[in-house]
Amino acid sequence: MITKRWCSATMVPLASFMCLSQTSFFSRNFDQDSAGFVLVVICVLVALPSGFLLLARNEYPEATFWISCILVVVFPFDSLIALMAMTSLLARRTDRHTTIRAVAAGTIVTLISQLRDAFQQPDASIWHLFFAEPDTGGDSGEPIVMMVEEPTVVISAAVASLIFVAIAVLIGLHIRSRASLRTANAMADAATTQAATLQSDLHNQQLADAIAAEAHDTLAHSLSLMALNASALKAEADRLGDTPEAKALADKAEDIRRQSAGALDEAHAIIDMLRNPQQAWEQLAPSDNTALTRESLDALITDTRNSGTSLNTWIDIQQLSALDEAISKAAYRAIQEGLTNARRHAPGMPVSLEVSVAPQSGVHIHISNPMPDTATDTATDKAAHRAGHGAGLPGLAARVHAAGGQCRYGVDDRHLFHVDVQLPWRS
Repeated sequence: MITKRWCSATMVPLASFMCLSQTSFFSRNFDQDSAGFVLVVICVLVALPSGFLLLARNEYPEATFWISCILVVVFPFDSLIALMAMTSLLARRTDRHTTIRAVAAGTIVTLISQLRDAFQQPDASIWHLFFAEPDTGGDSGEPIVMMVEEPTVVISAAVASLIFVAIAVLIGLHIRSRASLRTANAMADAATTQAATLQSDLHNQQLADAIAAEAHDTLAHSLSLMALNASALKAEADRLGDTPEAKALADKAEDIRRQSAGALDEAHAIIDMLRNPQQAWEQLAPSDNTALTRESLDALITDTRNSGTSLNTWIDIQQLSALDEAISKAAYRAIQEGLTNARRHAPGMPVSLEVSVAPQSGVHIHISNPMPDTATDTATDKAAHRAGHGAGLPGLAARVHAAGGQCRYGVDDRHLFHVDVQLPWRS
């Protein structure tokens, strides 16, 4: 941007100056009282702002070039403004036909401008001044004396015109090649970055495939054995008869089998997500099974109670259907992780669940449970440390913070472990 400003600051006054210079020499053909001098005044008025035409060369290079050519042909202007416009056009347009037309037109216009000056009277020609004897012509008061014949002046003007055009073309093509090189380098850098990203994605996918294979061989296998053993336990309980103890044992075995089967399905779903990351985003989107709905909340509560946990609930839900999808998913995961954490680290202990949902206050979830009895307070602190620093609650806190909420957990003075989550109504 700074380079373009400096170029404009140089090109605009230089183009206007050269137009005015050749106009001033042209004016020597007319007396001040003649009608031709009115034409000179018009040429001066046009030449003064003519250089500002080059300011449009970036956005409208073709129009700038052709208007410059018309000005040089119609008025007795120098061809520098047309050559500058041609350079800008060649630098910004790579079309072959446009290049050929611009070079041909620029050559013709430059020849017209320079030969028109060369054919003027010696006192009204810049080219004649170049070949005049020293101290003759101009303001010297002496008649101009030429060192060469007229054909030499004309030929020199024509050759110089071709040289001027060649210089303008080379500068334009050089600027174009530099721009093409920058574009090629940018494309190469982008391709390199994309290749690195693809390589990183490939490595990540290979790692995900390895994790999925390990999970399939270990976790899925263990869950399958658990479900199979629960089915065997239920079959053994059925053989014990219709006693209440046998029936309770059979029901408990069925619950274990059903929960193991559900966990196995979820494990397979997660394994599939690791193996197919493109489909993972669709599976991670909120759904009836992973978002906070009355049905999903009832299912969580029922599964917790069926596992043998004593669960006390306080539910106050308003306009749940209008809750933001991302917030709904985060709230469901918060309840699910809080209940799972209580069952895992405080088995057999009663759990309290409070859920309030309202547009004014957002979503508030509070889960608490006593810590298991231990011989000393030190043992209790270690249990609390394990409960609060597993992989689940830190991940939950990160999910809640990403949704714009707050998550706190820890043990109070009464050795009660608390998980408190506050989420906004909108993410």
